Amino acid sequence: MGAWRCGMAAWTVAGLSAMAGAAAADPAVAAPEFQGQFAPPPVQAVARWAYGGGDAAGQPFAVVDKPQARIFVFAADGHLAGSSPVLLGQARGDSSAPGVGTRVVSGIPAQERTTPAGRFTSLPGHNLQGEAIVWVDYDAAVAIHRLRPSPDQQQRAQRLASTSADDNRVSQGCIVVSVTFYDSIVAPLLGRQRGVVYVMPETRDWTAVFAAAASL
Repeated sequence: MGAWRCGMAAWTVAGLSAMAGAAAADPAVAAPEFQGQFAPPPVQAVARWAYGGGDAAGQPFAVVDKPQARIFVFAADGHLAGSSPVLLGQARGDSSAPGVGTRVVSGIPAQERTTPAGRFTSLPGHNLQGEAIVWVDYDAAVAIHRLRPSPDQQQRAQRLASTSADDNRVSQGCIVVSVTFYDSIVAPLLGRQRGVVYVMPETRDWTAVFAAAASL
């Protein structure tokens, strides 16, 4: 099971069983409102599938736009709770290397430090230091967590605050947000219950990853 990649060993999880099936799609249900925030059409389509199509099954959900290094977090009623820049895996790629979640960080080559794309059932959890995190892919040790202190050369805070998405590739694979955004948006919605996290691909066609969303 996932343990090392997010920078600190982690083990506690609030339940590991997968959500059983998705609700039937209902195109008549209104799409979630982005409240004037820019979101590319594929991101809007996935959010519509999650809420209007019923895939999130009445749970809070998030869409991570890897190409733009941004996350959109929605309440269960489709209301946009907040959007924020994120730090992502150092390497481009849409899948995790086999066994990557069980390795220590020093044993993961740079090219395998990816943030996988796809649909994930999120689960609240903690690492061994007691820090609250949200598991996205437990086996691959990918989670949403707060910005942590890091070596000066990584300049993580500066990267997160910049207006460009090009410099946001620095994590081991986790989805990193500011402390304020985690505490005010992520924790109340995804940090207390199950949810769904949709991670947009960057090297694959999004319609291949989210075929049901593309057809809705």
